[in-house]
Amino acid sequence: EVQLQASGGGLVQPGGSLRLSCAASGLIFADHAIGWFRQAPGKEREGVSCIDSLGSTTYNIDSVKGRFTISRDNAKNTVYLQMNSLKPEDAAVYYCATNNHSYSRSSIPSDYDSWGQGTLVTVSS
Repeated sequence: EVQLQASGGGLVQPGGSLRLSCAASGLIFADHAIGWFRQAPGKEREGVSCIDSLGSTTYNIDSVKGRFTISRDNAKNTVYLQMNSLKPEDAAVYYCATNNHSYSRSSIPSDYDSWGQGTLVTVSS
């Protein structure tokens, strides 16, 4: 059974930083692209960043480019999302998810198979 455990969320002031982690088990981690998504109250789930299986190619949506960095450590079966210069509009529950392909630029939730439970990010002064 594939399990994903997202952590690292919390309350941060605008302009602050957080690093999210997603620890995976039950799969050959290095075979899968991974995506980070977020969902704010009343809004649809939105793809934020994704990374290929080797960590050599990443993709970010325009609204987080230059502020968010996705990375992975395949030895630790973990993907990270470093979030800097956080804005109130970044507040959401953040989820990680696996893609069955080793490379993906998809931000469509239905393209991803297994999901973590989410970690809450609150950006407020």
